[in-house]
Amino acid sequence: MTAFADLHHRDASLLLPNAWDHASAAALSAQGFEAIGTTSLGVAAAAGLPDGDGAGATRDATLDLALRLGQGPYLLSVDAEGGYSDDPDEVAEVARELAAAGAVGINLEDGLGSVRLHAAKIAAVKVAVPSLFVNARTDTYWLGDGDEQETYRRLDVYQQAGADGVFVPGLTDPARIAALATTLDVPLNILYSPSGPTVPQLGDLGVRRVSLGSLLYRRALGAALETAADIRAGRTPGGSAPAYAQVEALSPR
Repeated sequence: MTAFADLHHRDASLLLPNAWDHASAAALSAQGFEAIGTTSLGVAAAAGLPDGDGAGATRDATLDLALRLGQGPYLLSVDAEGGYSDDPDEVAEVARELAAAGAVGINLEDGLGSVRLHAAKIAAVKVAVPSLFVNARTDTYWLGDGDEQETYRRLDVYQQAGADGVFVPGLTDPARIAALATTLDVPLNILYSPSGPTVPQLGDLGVRRVSLGSLLYRRALGAALETAADIRAGRTPGGSAPAYAQVEALSPR
């Protein structure tokens, strides 16, 4: 078992914050986070591109970010959307490049597309890079109507294809989370929601990994907008901000 996989098999849930650039990753690492993910929305928005368009628009930007973060003092998992291709071999090549950059995990989403195709992508990645932790995401709650049986069906196929973990963003109901966790042979990943269970509560429900997704990026953008609005209105901005020297210190010399 790799060090990253081992983090999914502890008594407490792994809280995985998601970074969008070097500074955000370095700052999170300095706060003691052992593992850090990337956020596809943050990557796409920073580059002026649509998130999850299915056409691979953010492939190069994602690989570039992995190259910048992959040698950091933390374990890196990369959100690769749907793998940027419908060809499993091309998805496997993306996985090879991410692993070469230093990533130890990859997140692959099905977008409610073909179950068989997504399973083929997972299998191809595991053949190409056996040590890479594949987190297989289904969007039955994120994009669909939360059909429980369809969720179970998709996750079962992904497990059989070799997924090391499964991710169900949009699922927040405690009873459904607990029921799903008992049916799985691999760790369950849930997307944190401010209106849903807390991280300790999710751990008690059987969740082994909790992702923050784009939340930190969106909150950072929101704080920037609030600060600008306060200054324009003649108010002293609230909240906190690291000093210039602290941000400068995040970049290696």
